[in-house]
Amino acid sequence: MKKYKVYIADDHTLFRKAMVNLLRSFDRVVEVKDAENGKELLTLIKYEEPDVAIVDLQMPIMDGAETCEQIIRRNPNVKIIILTMTMHDSAKYILHMMELGVHAFLLKNTEPDELEKAIYAVVEKDFYHNDLVAAVLRKNVTEKRSGQRPMFRQAELTEREKEILALICRELTIREIGQRLSLSENTVRNHRVNIMEKVGVNNTVGLVKFAYEAGIVN
Repeated sequence: MKKYKVYIADDHTLFRKAMVNLLRSFDRVVEVKDAENGKELLTLIKYEEPDVAIVDLQMPIMDGAETCEQIIRRNPNVKIIILTMTMHDSAKYILHMMELGVHAFLLKNTEPDELEKAIYAVVEKDFYHNDLVAAVLRKNVTEKRSGQRPMFRQAELTEREKEILALICRELTIREIGQRLSLSENTVRNHRVNIMEKVGVNNTVGLVKFAYEAGIVN
């Protein structure tokens, strides 16, 4: 079973060191490094890429949003998990960073089991879909429909494509979707590519966001 390297950036020393110890206790985390701000994290990544970077949203010197933009541009293979204090304070930033391509969002009071699950999900499934993300996306859809935001793009998907997209949003793998729908993995993979082309996105995060906006997931 594959094991992963995880880096964490957070300016609160006690919290960061406690997180390092927690991460090292996970069965499939083989290496952990920590940084006290985004600039230090980028330096670590420059010398050796992790599988996952856990980034605090609010940090001095270089905050979480700017740090994520830099990682996505320079190291697109690194999966990013954002840590935030509250959904209410961070909703607009979460939406913006979803559009950038951040892979998961967790509250700082998240249970250890969920953190571990999120780490594995972002590497193996490209996205972690939890209640925090769902709340932000539902709020986004409500604002679009009330005219507070521009309406979402339209895309004509077949019933099969909608079915596959809904299962992607439930974090099923290509293999699991194929087994569920009695399709080959190649067929599911081709459907996924076609959906992304129709919707105009290039990652799973974009697919999930579209699914909410189009009413495929609610």
